[in-house]
Amino acid sequence: MPRDIYQLKITLKDFRPKIWRRIQVDADTLLSDLHKIIQTSLGWTNSHLHQFIKNKRLYSLPSEDDESGAIDSQGVKLSALLKKQKDHMVYEYDFGDGWIHDITLEEILQVDPAVKYPICLEGEMHCPPEDCGGTWGYADMLKILKDKTHEEYESYITWLGGSFDPCKFDLKAVNKSLRQKQYGCIEIMDF
Repeated sequence: MPRDIYQLKITLKDFRPKIWRRIQVDADTLLSDLHKIIQTSLGWTNSHLHQFIKNKRLYSLPSEDDESGAIDSQGVKLSALLKKQKDHMVYEYDFGDGWIHDITLEEILQVDPAVKYPICLEGEMHCPPEDCGGTWGYADMLKILKDKTHEEYESYITWLGGSFDPCKFDLKAVNKSLRQKQYGCIEIMDF
């Protein structure tokens, strides 16, 4: 029986211009693997906790300290939460900075044997750097980077490693990274 492929749009909430990615993944991808795919697609570094939220239920990795009643995301398939076109859920990354993403199921497709999944089809804008203070901190950082005379300009440039282009999105680099990683039992191979 042919596998279904989900085309998802992942959009960072509460920031303009929109930072988003359009990806295609196997419908049976585990949420724990979807987290890794999102991290790679957006450019995050998987340095913080995360959770998925659907119908007020939380899905995350198990933790001894967790008192939220979250369901273990390692045993939940994407197809169990998103079933039809336009279904959506929330992905939260880094509870301190509070990066909230909307995930929308845009299309349900049949697998294309010529495509290596997961794949990023398109996107816009560079992902904010880790630990920059959420959407408000990121907006402040971008204002400072526009003003070379600002007292914090040099410290931000140093922290960012010399430069930062908030408009840059490198689709080829994202897909190269996706092909080089393993997700669950699916090994992604270079072609």
